[in-house]
Amino acid sequence: MSDPAVSVGNVTTHLVEAKALTKHFGDFEAVRGIDVDVRRGEAFGFLGPNGAGKSSTMRMIACVSGRTGGALSVLGMDPDRDGPKIRARIGVVPQLDNLDTELTVRQNLQVYGRYFGLSRAHVREKATELLEFAQLVDRANDEVEPLSGGMKRRLTIARSLINDPELLLLDEPTTGLDPQARHLLWDRLFRLKQDGVTLIITTHYMDEAEQLCDRLVVMDGGRIAAEGSPKDLINRYSTREVLELRFQPGAQPPELGQFADRVEVLPDRVLLYTADGEAALKAVHARGINPLSSLVRRSSLEDVFLRLTGRTLVD
Repeated sequence: MSDPAVSVGNVTTHLVEAKALTKHFGDFEAVRGIDVDVRRGEAFGFLGPNGAGKSSTMRMIACVSGRTGGALSVLGMDPDRDGPKIRARIGVVPQLDNLDTELTVRQNLQVYGRYFGLSRAHVREKATELLEFAQLVDRANDEVEPLSGGMKRRLTIARSLINDPELLLLDEPTTGLDPQARHLLWDRLFRLKQDGVTLIITTHYMDEAEQLCDRLVVMDGGRIAAEGSPKDLINRYSTREVLELRFQPGAQPPELGQFADRVEVLPDRVLLYTADGEAALKAVHARGINPLSSLVRRSSLEDVFLRLTGRTLVD
C-alpha cells in the first residue's frame, strides 16, 4: 500500500485506502487482508475470477456492507461512522440495471436526484445535462423498458452522476453489451475521468481494463495476486509477444520449450511466450515442425490474468 493519504488544501489525494481489509460471511473469508489505495483522478480496476472477492470489496467501499477487520477510509472518512456522508458523495453503477421501468428516461434521473435532497430546479437542469452526456436526449420522454441494453446502461451511468460524485464505482459496466455499445460507454467513462471523476471498475474484459484503467489489482481467492498498470503487469508476468500454434486435434504436440521463455499447452493450441514471435516461428519451422496454423500476437493483460489465476473454470 502507498503512503498514507495527505490533504492538499483540504483535498484528499487518496480517495480510498484499505489496509489488511477483510470480509467474512460466517466461516467463509471473501476478502483476506488486502491493501488498496485509489488516488484522486485515476481509473482503478479490480480484476479476478468469480468468487475472487471483487464485489465484496466494492460493497465495502460503497458503504453498503461493513468490513470484518482491517482499516478502510473512503473520501477521508470511516464508512462505519460516516456511511451516509460518503454515499452522498459517490456514485454507484451496479452490475445489473435497476432502473424504474414505470418512469420515463428523464423521470428516472429526476426522481433519483431527489433522493439526495437536491432541489427540483437543480435536478431538472442536471437531468438535461446528463441526457446529453448519455446521448439519450431523443429518448428523454420514452419509457425505459423498450430501450436497448446499451441505452439502459448509459442511463444507469447517467443516473449515478446526478449528485456530481467525486468517486464512481462501476461493477461490470459493459457486461452483455455489443461492441458498439461497449466502445460508446468507454468514451463516456473516459470523458468522466478527464473531468476529474475518480473511477473504480470491476470487469471481466481484459481489453476494457487495458483501455480504461491507470492501475489495477488482480484478485484471486480473496487476496491480491498482483498490482500495477496494465503495461507494468504485462512486462512483469509475460513476454512481449506470444506465438500460438495449432496441431492436429488429438495429436501430441512436439517438445517446444527450446523456442520460448515459457510454453503453455492448451487443449486446442500451444502458446509460446517469447520476445520475438516471428523469430520463434522461424526456428520452429527450421526444426521441421509444421503446425496446422500459427499466430503471432502481442502479449495481453489476459495472458497475465490467466497466469496468475489459472485457467480452471470457477463457478
